[in-house]
Amino acid sequence: MYRASIIILSGIMLNSCAYTQPDDVSPDTRASTTITDAQTYVYECPDDFSFVARTETDRAWLFLPGTTLELALIQSTSGTNYTNGSVSFWRNNNEAVVESGEIKHTGCKNNRARAIWEHAKLNGVDFRALGNEPGWYIEISNRQDILLVTDYGQQTYRFTSAIINSKPHERTTSYHAQSNGNSVEIVIKGIPCQDSMSGEAFSAAVTVLINNKRYMGCGKALH
Repeated sequence: MYRASIIILSGIMLNSCAYTQPDDVSPDTRASTTITDAQTYVYECPDDFSFVARTETDRAWLFLPGTTLELALIQSTSGTNYTNGSVSFWRNNNEAVVESGEIKHTGCKNNRARAIWEHAKLNGVDFRALGNEPGWYIEISNRQDILLVTDYGQQTYRFTSAIINSKPHERTTSYHAQSNGNSVEIVIKGIPCQDSMSGEAFSAAVTVLINNKRYMGCGKALH
C-alpha cells in the first residue's frame, strides 16, 4: 500500500485482535462503531505516495511505511496543521500535505472509499461487509458484536453476544443474534466475491437475514 520515501524520516473464522464523520467521508460511516472522536483518511498523492492519517481532538497519527508517528495540533492560519518537530502534516478539506526536511508530498487527496475501511480497522472492527440495492453494511467487532446498517442508512441494528457456528471444512462461519425484538443471521463464506456496483474483489461472500429480509454482498477480514 505504501511506497518508501518519507519513511526515511526516522473457512473464515474471525480472530480477536468507532467515529465522527469527516465532511469528505461517505455517509455510510455515520453509524459506524464509535469509540473516539477520531476521523480517518487515506491520502493518495500525485507522486504515487499514499498514507493513512487519523486525527483526534488535539493530535494526529500518521501511518507510514514501517512506522507510526504521533503529531500534535498546532496553530494554523488556514486548514489544520500537526507536527512532531520533524514531520509536518497539513490538511484542508479533502487535500493534504506531509513534509519532513526536503521531502514533501503535496496535493494528496483523500480516497473516501478506502478511508471507510481503514477507519473501521483502526476502530477494532474484525470483519466488514457491504452490499447494494438497497445499500447496507455490517461490522463485526470483538468476534460477537454486530453493527448492521440497512436501507441506505435508514435502519441501524446492534447485537451483542452472537452465537457463532464455524465450519472450517466448508469455509463458512455463521452468526445468530437477537436484540430488542430483532433477529439476525449472518453467513460468511470464504469464496471470491465481487461487488455488484464497484467491481471490487473481496475474499468472502456474505448473506444477511434480518427479520426475514435478505441482503447479499461481499466482505473481508480487517485483522
